[in-house]
Amino acid sequence: MKNESLKYGLTVNVHKTKYLKCSRRQDQLKAINIGNKETEQVRSFKYLESTVNTDNKMEEEMEVRIAVGNKAFFANRKIFQSKITSKNAKLKLYFSVIRPVVTYACETWISKETITSRLMVFERKILRKIFGPTYKNGSWRIKTNQ
Repeated sequence: MKNESLKYGLTVNVHKTKYLKCSRRQDQLKAINIGNKETEQVRSFKYLESTVNTDNKMEEEMEVRIAVGNKAFFANRKIFQSKITSKNAKLKLYFSVIRPVVTYACETWISKETITSRLMVFERKILRKIFGPTYKNGSWRIKTNQ
C-alpha cells in the first residue's frame, strides 16, 4: 500500500479540504476525518465565484457583488469621467461590463425587496456619476432619486 490515493482514483489534499453543513437542524455533525487528519467545518465558502453559506442568506453575496462592481467602475473611472466619451458609450460600457459583474449568478438568488433595493441603489449611483449634475434655472444641482 504505497499510495492509497491511487487505489481510489482520487487525490485529496487533506490540508485544503473543508466541509459545509447545510441543514435546518442545528445539531453538530461528527468530525470528518481523512486518514488521521480532521477536516475543518466552515460556515461559508466561495464556489464558482459565488458565496455559499449555511444560512442560505444572500446579503453576504450581495455585499461582495456590489464591492466587485465598484472595483470594476473605478478601474474604468477615467473613461467614465472623460468629457470626450459620449454618455451613450458610457451607458453601453456600464451595461456590458459593470452590470454583468454585479449580477453574476443572480438566477440563483432569492428575490427579496432588500436585494432588489440594494441593486437599484447601486445602479442609480453609477448612473448619477455617468450623467453628472444638471444645470437648471441658472444653477447646478446633483441628481436625486426623484
